[in-house]
Amino acid sequence: MKPSSKPSEGKRFILSSLTFIFFLCALASINEIRFESLFKLGRCALSNAPLPLNSSSEMSTLAPNSSSDDIRILIGILTLPDQYHRRHFLRLIYGTQTPVGAQVDVKFVFCNLTKEDQKVLVALEIMRYDDIIILNCKENMNNGKTYTFFSSLPEIFNSSDRPYPPYHYVMKGDDDTYLRLDKLVESLRPLPREDLYYGYVIPCPSMDPFVHYMSGMGYLVSWDIAEWIRESKIPKNHLEGPEDKIFGEWLRDGHRAKNRFNAKWSMYNYPEPPTRCTHELWPDTIAVHLLKNQEKWIHTLKYFNVTTNLKPSKLYHIP
Repeated sequence: MKPSSKPSEGKRFILSSLTFIFFLCALASINEIRFESLFKLGRCALSNAPLPLNSSSEMSTLAPNSSSDDIRILIGILTLPDQYHRRHFLRLIYGTQTPVGAQVDVKFVFCNLTKEDQKVLVALEIMRYDDIIILNCKENMNNGKTYTFFSSLPEIFNSSDRPYPPYHYVMKGDDDTYLRLDKLVESLRPLPREDLYYGYVIPCPSMDPFVHYMSGMGYLVSWDIAEWIRESKIPKNHLEGPEDKIFGEWLRDGHRAKNRFNAKWSMYNYPEPPTRCTHELWPDTIAVHLLKNQEKWIHTLKYFNVTTNLKPSKLYHIP
């Protein structure tokens, strides 16, 4: 009688099964390693990919290497709701400036909307740019608009979820003033961050910032003064008159702004027509005022070579 072959066949079957199982495990391990590598590669690619453009982009010129210790400046450009083209133009002017070591937020400021088209077009601007402040007032120039602007800021920006003060400085500017943000930041860096009043001293021949007031082309105060304007009765009871002159009188009557800085002649009126307030364009300029037409704007922008950082591209040819 021949011995049965069933035990040998069983052993071969078990051995073959174990070999197959081992092969499947090895194959699974290899695939897992490949998948993990692909996953990590995908994560790396996504982390380096540019973020999609947001439909709401606040006009903030924040330097790439900025930190929470850098100067924070709010510039409120007082304008009118219907000045759509002027706002778009100024967005080009300030959106292409990147001052080092500072966060500079530029906002356009006007009173309540009164027309149906404004309610649509301004709303679209806000959705796209998020750089507009609409004050609760009736549009005016010398009847309290400046007061409403400064006194509204603490309620708008003071918050437990952001640094205090939210801005070290607040500037009121005109929409016919060209501000060079890097020079502005540079001039502010050594100055106090409390009880400060900064600008172009009026009258034009004067160089003493403690005698009169700063020109409405663009004057700046520290955040504590904005809070004082909100709380004090002095500004509330004295609203009518040339807004820059009235502002200086508030500070005088309230014994505020013990720290003052005269930025003349880095701030001045456009050189033509010549007056006692004008100055030739020059490299140390912080602000040029009275740019009332496109010719003056273009002359000023060309002088300061604002397109110097235009990158070469096959998409365009600008001689």
